[in-house]
Amino acid sequence: MARHGGRGWYGRVIAAAVGVTAVAAATSVWTAQAGPVGGQHPAARPAAPKAAPVSATIVHASDHGDHAVNITIDDGPDPNWTPQVLQVLKDNGVKATFCMVGPQAEAHPDLVRQVVAAGHRLCDHSVSHDTAMDKKSEAYQSQQILDAERQITKASGGVRPMYYRAPGGAFTPYSRHLAAGRGMRPLGWNVDSKDFERPGTAAIVATVKSELTNGPTLLFHDAGGDRSQTVAALRTLLPWLKQQGYAFGFPVR
Repeated sequence: MARHGGRGWYGRVIAAAVGVTAVAAATSVWTAQAGPVGGQHPAARPAAPKAAPVSATIVHASDHGDHAVNITIDDGPDPNWTPQVLQVLKDNGVKATFCMVGPQAEAHPDLVRQVVAAGHRLCDHSVSHDTAMDKKSEAYQSQQILDAERQITKASGGVRPMYYRAPGGAFTPYSRHLAAGRGMRPLGWNVDSKDFERPGTAAIVATVKSELTNGPTLLFHDAGGDRSQTVAALRTLLPWLKQQGYAFGFPVR
């Protein structure tokens, strides 16, 4: 998938609203909740429990075998589009992995909890959706991943993200191992539906069908703009995939 223009729309909004001071404040909140950073132990609060570490390699495979697909939904939750995506998934009996941006989850905890209640899985998609994260310092990468993990976990009522997907695929060895150490498997994709570009429903459907041989993990979006084309494409694609004999699974952990 092509990187979506530097920091992307989330980066522009959050940079204006948050700024350096708030980033530092968010980092200090994480430090207070999650324990040791840079060798120093905060006295105010105990460290939060960690999930069991997982592999740091980027996963694409499905836990439902070779003839299965993983539906992954990025950039939400969004109060308009996420409910519509959830309804299409429900109508087709399909579970998906939702890669959420931390502030979006924090702003819409009801939607995060709806995703969890419906049996879908959560994925950390950073704080600012910065597609140039791999060019930034390790401290910055840590803040982006860990603050988003905290925001998503709090919004969900305590359910942790099971995966980490770097915006635009901007993984680094450091970010992969950091996420994996927190129990979040780095998550890639094989089929980019290109729905982010809003090329039309027919084009999204055609792209997915033509690229299915690339592998099982399919990428869609439920935020970042008008996602009506995505919703319509999923209404067509999910029944079609079933007709082709595909099962629906989650990325291997």
